[in-house]
Amino acid sequence: MNLGELRTHFLAVLNRSDITTALANTFIINGIQRIQRSLRVPIMERQLTYTFSVQTGAVTLPADFLEAIEVYSGDKVLQRLPARQMLMHQAGNAAGEPYFFRREGVNLILYPEPVTGELSINYYAEFEPMTADTDENSLATVASDLIIYAALTYASDYYLDERAAIFDGKYREFMVEVQEQANDEAATGVLQVIQPAYTY
Repeated sequence: MNLGELRTHFLAVLNRSDITTALANTFIINGIQRIQRSLRVPIMERQLTYTFSVQTGAVTLPADFLEAIEVYSGDKVLQRLPARQMLMHQAGNAAGEPYFFRREGVNLILYPEPVTGELSINYYAEFEPMTADTDENSLATVASDLIIYAALTYASDYYLDERAAIFDGKYREFMVEVQEQANDEAATGVLQVIQPAYTY
């Protein structure tokens, strides 16, 4: 569903005459923000690769970043360290292939500091914004009902609607369904491969 279709369905379920298009859009946006604070599914996964040509101690995270899945350089997955441990390592002021990282605001701090090569980040991203009525993002494509009921939870708070518990219950039910579908795919999907117990 695109934004216009989502709003039409949302308004039909809410069934009120005293709501504006702008307010309905606000509830939908708030609903998506609520969803992406908790949901972690493959359609949210993104990858970004940085290429280094000078010694670099930090990289800036993408604007849509929510949570890191893994950070790796070459064939090495970097280990996340708390600030205290990272600062102890950084005292050595070493350059080379990074082994550790920590997040500091919108930056990932790396150690050792890479001079050449690449660093890749697999991460969970925010859903694409929908501003025009014809806009549709990946969540609206696969779980429009989840968005509608997330928006209804905000509308029911705003209007002190007695259906608040029903809307919230349906929202949580759809949320579990979407997350469990992703969990099942990760555990038993066709791309799942049994790893050997030993390597030779």
